[in-house]
This record gives sequence, C-alpha cells and structure tokens, in this order.
Amino acid sequence: MSKKRITLAWLGEKEWLAMLLWFGLSLIVGVKEFAVNNFNNYTIFKHVYIHTVNGQNLYGPYPEYFDVNMYGPLFSVLIAPFALMPDWLGSVLWMLTNATVLFFAIRQLPLNRIQQNLILIFASHELMAASSYYQFNPIIASCIIFAYTLMRKEKDFWAAFFIMFGAFTKLYGIVGLAFFFFSRHKLKLIGSLIVWGVVLFVLPMAISSPRFIVQCYEDWYHALVYKNDKNANIEQGIVLQDISAMGFIKRTFRLPHLSNLFVIGPALVLFGAQYIWLKYKDDVRYQLLILCSTLIFTVLYSSSSESPTYIIAFPAACIWFMLQPRSMAANIFFVYLLIGTSFSHSDLVTSWVKKNLVVPYAAKAMPSLLLWLLIVYQILTRRFLRWPQPGTQFSH
Repeated sequence: MSKKRITLAWLGEKEWLAMLLWFGLSLIVGVKEFAVNNFNNYTIFKHVYIHTVNGQNLYGPYPEYFDVNMYGPLFSVLIAPFALMPDWLGSVLWMLTNATVLFFAIRQLPLNRIQQNLILIFASHELMAASSYYQFNPIIASCIIFAYTLMRKEKDFWAAFFIMFGAFTKLYGIVGLAFFFFSRHKLKLIGSLIVWGVVLFVLPMAISSPRFIVQCYEDWYHALVYKNDKNANIEQGIVLQDISAMGFIKRTFRLPHLSNLFVIGPALVLFGAQYIWLKYKDDVRYQLLILCSTLIFTVLYSSSSESPTYIIAFPAACIWFMLQPRSMAANIFFVYLLIGTSFSHSDLVTSWVKKNLVVPYAAKAMPSLLLWLLIVYQILTRRFLRWPQPGTQFSH
C-alpha cells in the first residue's frame, strides 16, 4: 500500500464512504430501534401535532408515551407531514430528514470537498447515536450552521429564518445571533428577524386557534423552567441529563448545590471576549472558530444536554480539526475527542466504564469543555492567523 493510501486526504476522497456512513449507519439504527418498539421520542413528536390540532396541553404527561414534550408550538407544523404517515414510515423518514438537512448544512461550509467528507465520516457515529433516539438535534445543528453560511453569502433574510426557526422550536437556534457581526447587512438582518419572528409565531395557528397557541408559549416557558430546575438537582439521580460543563463539574467535584451561574457567568465572559478581534471578521479561519465555539457552547452550557445532544457539538470538533495545521498533537487530541465524546456512550466502551465513570460524572462533557477552552485561547492569542487557509488543507 502506498503512503498516499493511508492519509486523511485519501480517506476524504472516498465520497461513497462518507455517504454510506452518514446515511447508512443512521438508517440501520433507525430501522432497528423501530423494530424493537423503541421509538418513544418519535411518538412524543407525533403527538405534538395531534395535541396541537386537538387543543390539548403540549407539555403534560400522556399514556401513549413516557417523558414529556419540550419543543415549541412551531414544532407541530414541522412534524405534521410525518405524523400523518404510518409510524414505520414516518419515523424512518423523520430520521433521514434530520440526517439530510445536516448533510446539506455541512456541504455549505467554506471548506473543500475532502474536508467536508472527513467531517461527515468522523461525525457519522455521533449522528447514528442521535438517530437511534430519532432526535431533532441534527436539524438544530443545521439551523446554527445555516445561519452562519447564509450570512457569509449575504443571504441575511434566510439566515434570519433559520435563527428564528431554531429559536421557536428548541430555543437553541437563537445562538445563530453569534454571527451577527459577520453580516454586511445588519439592518436587513434585524428586519428579517422581526418578520420571521412574527410569521413563525403565528404559523401554528393555522392548525389550531390563536388563543391556544399563545397559551402554549406560556406553558412552554414554565415547562422549560421546571425541567432546568429538575436537571440541576442531580441528587434525584437524573444522571442522563445535564451532560454539560455544569453537570461535569458538580458531579466530579462533589458540588451538587453549586449554582450554574458560577459556571455559565465566566463562560459568557470568555465567549464575549472572542469578539475583541472583530477586525478579522472577514477571515474564514476566525469565522469558523466562532462557529465551532458557538456549536459547542450551545450544548456545553445547557442543563438539558443529553448524550444525543452532542450531534450539535461534535461536528464542531471535526471542523476544528480541519482547520488545524497538521501535527501529531492535533491528531492525538482529535482521537481523544472522538473517543471521549462520540464513542463514550457506545458499546466500544465497556459497561463498567459507562456505568461507573462516563454516566455518573457526565464525562462526555469533558472533551468538549477542553476543546472549547482551547478554541477560546486560539482566538484570543490569534493563533488562527498562522494557519493555512481552510481550502488548502487535505488537497489532492
């Protein structure tokens, strides 16, 4: 075997492999989970539409499923086409739709084809994990990425759509405003945000009543507050929730009553500090680091983060790796990110490790925390100015 055949460039040239892993793994796990009647999340999602049409509380418990809905009323419109299908078809198409939207979002990144393929290959396992729960998070990740790529292309009207769509379904999408300073048409962007905010606020009223939808937004607020308080109380044994920086710190250092503000406050200061170098806002390397920081921050500092939520954060680790000058240190650290994040909840880790280390200490958050701090450091010290332009990495 020649030396070329063992390089990342050689791997990234295999577009068929990227497509196979990205869609194939998710399709297999989606069909498998449905076959064993393990599609509770999809059942919840389907009933968001049913309950909206029938004017029933969107956030209460129901006998058809366990757990409760945590998405906004707008989600009922998105899930409607799938909810009208038989479960076997709707669930699989829903999962594939999430994978497809994120696929196209990654294709819009200002990276070359090989780099995009490598992101798809390395992130395919994390997508599979999200697909096994029929997660909506791949679309949320897409909303954040599209907000950046569309602003970069001066398509602010549509960038605003994805920001507001993400915000009205799962709140996370509002972080797309992190790219506000990259816009060359800020007034147009602000106006578009207002227009889409009004449109998306009233859109669910097309399948229900205005009074019910307004009440839903109030109910949604109270449901989110309750869930945040519940997740923060790790003494109740909610170990599969709050896989965040706060959860990791509280569980590792035995500080169950530590206020999240003591973690989120300094993190917000560090996040804001990244904008001191806005004079480089047209530099693609700076832009992509801000994108990576935003994607990771969204998951890392949310008490609602679960293992499948990391489909939002892990593509950022892959993008970051694509930006790094080739070195042994970068390779080793990325392998750590791959194992510590994407594979930490998989069968590749022994059940003892998962039961006694990964889950109780929210250890999946640690690699992302280290990476996020490294990204902040690289921005503040302007390390990115020493790197090659993204499109020149892993060339043929």
